[in-house]
Amino acid sequence: VQLQASGGGLVQAGGSLRLSCAASGLTFSAYGMGWFRQAPGKEREFVAAIPWGDTSTYYRDSVKGRFAISRDDNKSMVYLEMSSLKPEDTAVYYCGASTGFALLTISTHYAYWGQGTQVTVSS
Repeated sequence: VQLQASGGGLVQAGGSLRLSCAASGLTFSAYGMGWFRQAPGKEREFVAAIPWGDTSTYYRDSVKGRFAISRDDNKSMVYLEMSSLKPEDTAVYYCGASTGFALLTISTHYAYWGQGTQVTVSS
């Protein structure tokens, strides 16, 4: 199983980025997908998740209204559209795959992780 995250970069505050995560080696449509992030010196934290076979989406409070997660099961891809970015969004962003339907906000429920992509938001 491989998850390949991409799309990170340096952006000014208020700007936008679109992260992508390409999955291979798994039945993508059977996995819940999530995005987490980790800033230097901090623990990995939940950002957004989308279950398998469902249109529901979940977000941490600080990104609601600014970030949008989506998936394309035909392409085995999950995306994170980020807008109105703030310096506090600076972190390495990781995509994960979970066989569970619930508790996608918890990192230990994920079986696979991508390598991460750096997002830096300058003030």
